Amino acid sequence: MLDNHSVQAEGKTVFNEHFHDDGTLELVVDKPPVNAFSIGLLHDLAARIEGVKDRPEVRAVVLRADGRGFCGGGDVKEVEALPGFEGILGQSSGSMRLSLAVLHCAVPVVCGVHAYCVGAGVLIAGSADVLVASRDTRFVLAEIDNGATAGAVQALRLMPEKRVRAAMMTADPVLAQELHELGSIYTLVDTHDEVAAAARAIAAKIAAKSPEAMRRLKLSLNNSTKAHELMAAYRAEMSYTYELNIMGEASAGRTAFIEGRRESYNR
Repeated sequence: MLDNHSVQAEGKTVFNEHFHDDGTLELVVDKPPVNAFSIGLLHDLAARIEGVKDRPEVRAVVLRADGRGFCGGGDVKEVEALPGFEGILGQSSGSMRLSLAVLHCAVPVVCGVHAYCVGAGVLIAGSADVLVASRDTRFVLAEIDNGATAGAVQALRLMPEKRVRAAMMTADPVLAQELHELGSIYTLVDTHDEVAAAARAIAAKIAAKSPEAMRRLKLSLNNSTKAHELMAAYRAEMSYTYELNIMGEASAGRTAFIEGRRESYNR
């Protein structure tokens, strides 16, 4: 291992960065208690991944998490605490930036998820090139319960349209086994530790190939799958979330979620 350091926000470690001798850059989110992605964390991770284009020594990226689960979604408490629409604008733009950074990263990104993958986590997983998950992982798009409409753009990279509609309209979890059977999850393992090992092994296999060829393959695949058109789709999708915020509906939903009375919330 050549390099190992932590990135902090507000005096607390939010993710650790490891650069391995095989050319793999490993980014590990560590933001207790549930790995809710704050605005700062979204932008910090995005900046690291965007910076890979200027780091020829990096041949593959692993993005995973320690703790109870991969991602508890966006930091709803932060969104509500910020004045005006600063919170929702920051969370939306940060989520879009990070997921597009993963998608357009100069090298392949292997994402390892465990236990739960909520909201922004689903966007990240949908953007990754290769997905590894533990069998107990639940993918949740609960935006309807939090005054938002986003998520479909990248969720459609994980599952068929009808399944995305059901997942978003009910906010019921989609189990890792189902996504594995669909081919969206490349490797399914039993434990969190196995997720980390499997993700690193796949990244090492990718990193062992020609770095110049791999970077061009990533560009080729993105253009072949029209990944370059996602920015416009994102902007259109986000407009409906912004409408809910202007109406006041979104804040009510987030407050209900924070207070733990989501099921009783009915406007």
